[in-house]
Amino acid sequence: MRISRYEQDNQIKLGFYFDSYVVELAAAAEAYNEANGTAIDFSDTSCILTYLPPCGSNANDAESVASWLAESEINDTLKTCCGTIQLLVPIARPNKLFLLAGNYSAHVQEGGEQAIERAETFPYVFMKPPTTTLTNPGQPIQIPKVNPKEVDWELELAIVIGKRGKHISEAEALDYVAGYTVVNDISDRAYHPFPNRKERSRDAFFDWMHGKWHDSFCPCGPCIATPTSIPDPQALELKLSLNDELRQDSTTALQVFPVAAVIEFISQSVTLEPGDIISTGTPDGVGKTTGTFIKAGDTLHASISEIGTLSSPAVNEE
Repeated sequence: MRISRYEQDNQIKLGFYFDSYVVELAAAAEAYNEANGTAIDFSDTSCILTYLPPCGSNANDAESVASWLAESEINDTLKTCCGTIQLLVPIARPNKLFLLAGNYSAHVQEGGEQAIERAETFPYVFMKPPTTTLTNPGQPIQIPKVNPKEVDWELELAIVIGKRGKHISEAEALDYVAGYTVVNDISDRAYHPFPNRKERSRDAFFDWMHGKWHDSFCPCGPCIATPTSIPDPQALELKLSLNDELRQDSTTALQVFPVAAVIEFISQSVTLEPGDIISTGTPDGVGKTTGTFIKAGDTLHASISEIGTLSSPAVNEE
């Protein structure tokens, strides 16, 4: 099952996502009720988590309706073309937006560093401000005025947490997952605030981190795919193209720390809450390797199998 948030006629709606079109949840429930003699009510659109596992009150009914739609010939009157609506970031205002650095050995190596085995290291986790970096599908990445020269892409699988927890074991971690979505962790590779500064030992680290924080630097979407659609998050294909030229082509099987291990690690120090997003790092193929960076007029298409494609044009910041 895949569910999207979207805006249509100035209203926020939820819909089952089918790549080129959505079926509004409320309309799907009405059709299901008519066909099956039930009384399912999907009128509440205030929170997508209501329809997602493991704790959503309507999660089981949503899975039933989604399965019925998948097996039925959907009436065209129920379909809304994605080109006529604005898809939205699936989680409106997550409390926390975590991201990982260096979770694919080939990406570490293309950056000129030596990859380390999982048993000898730990996940590098950082955060982005969610209210200003998260960007809707189809809306632009803004090339920042302060440094427009080396803005790069990073396609990533993102976890959406569905249940509150701390000290979660790796064995139980997937029980806390509401679903998965696509993130493009946009990165400013050459941001050096205050160029006349006196250099300090940790400047390089903070330059790297500050280069992650620009407005619009975390496109996210187009939907949330539930664990019923993705029983194994380590078996997903990742592909990113820049202006229709394939740049990243990998699989989550190559993650140093798999999804469950990432959840375990973060939850040892931070309580995870429903709606938190954890983006799990990017594979090799970023632009820095070839000196190719995002510029105004470019379009990125970031795809993960079983989830969908997140498309983002680029414009100069006004």
